[in-house]
Formats: sequence, C-alpha cells, structure tokens
Amino acid sequence: MQKEEKYQKLKNIIKVYLPEDVAFSDISEDSHLMNDLNINSANLVDIVLDVEDAFDIRLENEDMENMQTVNDAVAIIDAKLNTK
Repeated sequence: MQKEEKYQKLKNIIKVYLPEDVAFSDISEDSHLMNDLNINSANLVDIVLDVEDAFDIRLENEDMENMQTVNDAVAIIDAKLNTK
C-alpha cells in the first residue's frame, strides 16, 4: 500500500470524528489531530481503534502518545506495517 493510499484511508477514518466546525478539506498531513482538527481524547481513542482495524495492526500506548499529527499517524502505520 502506497503512502497516498494510507493517507486517504486515514483521512476517511478521521472524517467520521470531525466536529461540525471542522471541514473534511481541513485535514492535511500537517494537521494536529487535537489542536487543528478539534478531535477530543475520547474520539482519538476511537480513531486509534479504527486504524487498528483498517490496517490490521496493533498500536501501543506509546504509539498513541506519539500520534499528534496526521503525518505522525501515517508514519506509525508505516512502521507497524513494515514490522509485520
């Protein structure tokens, strides 16, 4: 799976949890999940669970702590997929 495919798949996961004041088009690779996209911590956990299911990977607490931006998430997904 190419990086762009992973990015699009991740954007589609995040889209479900965006608050009404944030548009899907606001999601970029540099978007901070909590600060820029206004995703609360409960929804962040849901995103992590959806990412695990969508990519068939297991994320640890450390991974979740390091998942600050969309780009961070893609990098973590890459790393997990490469160790399978």
